[in-house]
Amino acid sequence: MAEKRRKFDAEFREGAVRIVTETGKTIAEVAKDLGVNETTLASWVSRARRAGSTPGGGGDEMERLRRENAQLKRDNKELAMERDVLKRCMVLWVK
Repeated sequence: MAEKRRKFDAEFREGAVRIVTETGKTIAEVAKDLGVNETTLASWVSRARRAGSTPGGGGDEMERLRRENAQLKRDNKELAMERDVLKRCMVLWVK
């Protein structure tokens, strides 16, 4: 006996993808919470990522996070150099 397939409207799919992308929960966790098959939700998320736009303007947020990440990496590199200089100064001061 064939099972009847459930239909999900676009708003539900976008909301599910938004939960995955914004909360950091795994696809399996969100699928279980929403009562959706894990592979179905994974395909929705994959399709949204391929389209280059996550629902709710997530593309802008990703770009902001990339810029912030790059800035933090530059700051980290500079702080590491300063730390190394201070280590060398301490060695000279102790001698």
